[in-house]
Amino acid sequence: MSPPRIVVAGSANMDLVGLAERLPRPGETVLGDDFVMTPGGKGANQAIAAARAGGACTMLGAIGSDAFGVTIKARLNASGVDTGNLRTSYGSSGVAVIMVDRAGENSILVSPGANNTFAGLSAAETAVIADSDVLLCQQEIPADTVLAAARAAQAGGTKVILNAAPARELSPELLEAVDLLVVNEGEATAITGTPEPALPALLALVPRVVLTLGGNGSWYADRDGGDERIPAFSVEVADSTAAGDAFTGALAVAWGEGRDLIAAVRWANAAGAACVRQVGASNSLPARADIDALYARYA
Repeated sequence: MSPPRIVVAGSANMDLVGLAERLPRPGETVLGDDFVMTPGGKGANQAIAAARAGGACTMLGAIGSDAFGVTIKARLNASGVDTGNLRTSYGSSGVAVIMVDRAGENSILVSPGANNTFAGLSAAETAVIADSDVLLCQQEIPADTVLAAARAAQAGGTKVILNAAPARELSPELLEAVDLLVVNEGEATAITGTPEPALPALLALVPRVVLTLGGNGSWYADRDGGDERIPAFSVEVADSTAAGDAFTGALAVAWGEGRDLIAAVRWANAAGAACVRQVGASNSLPARADIDALYARYA
């Protein structure tokens, strides 16, 4: 069977990661344990995650003309991601400053840089989307670009997964084009405006939802009556920074392969768990063999 064709329209950053015993409070300086610089950004991370999970993945987005841009593109290429349509914008690449404590919790500040220039899809970019099995978008690029990509996918019969992170208002036009929404509890609450992340409120907006619950696993529901909580895999956590991206990239591959979504979410849970065992973002995203090995332990 040919690998599923996954196209990711999203951000690409350089992640500057500081490790410390605990996260600093406002106005406080904390002496760190270590420092890691690695390519990241939700779009690039999810593209690498999808490629390592076995998808034939293409990345659409924008990097800067600086040294960070060169490094980001090299990491994507080395991970098997097609960057033939990745734009280079004069100026700085996106940068994320990430602090991680010894429990694996993190705090992140993102400066979008070139990501904000990813606007107005070209004919080639539109064709790549329409020719894919799954489009995967996030919200670290301009909202108009996310909508244009989703509409191109809808017109071409391509499944649309929206990872609505970071949380912001979702237009009715975008929601109409989304086949599967992936959110955490905070994002769900922000989208619905309710104090609790109620799945019925989300299903009033989109036909299928995956609510990620961190160490408590995931919760899948759809308008056809599907409703299942899927437990997490128990592993020692080193860094949770890219866990959501590992999960979402693997989910796109599993759905593109034709798995039913409950089985796809269960396999994606294994990808997220395999990711948190290492420090870093794109460098911690697991290969398919690692996902399968962890999944087999609990199958």
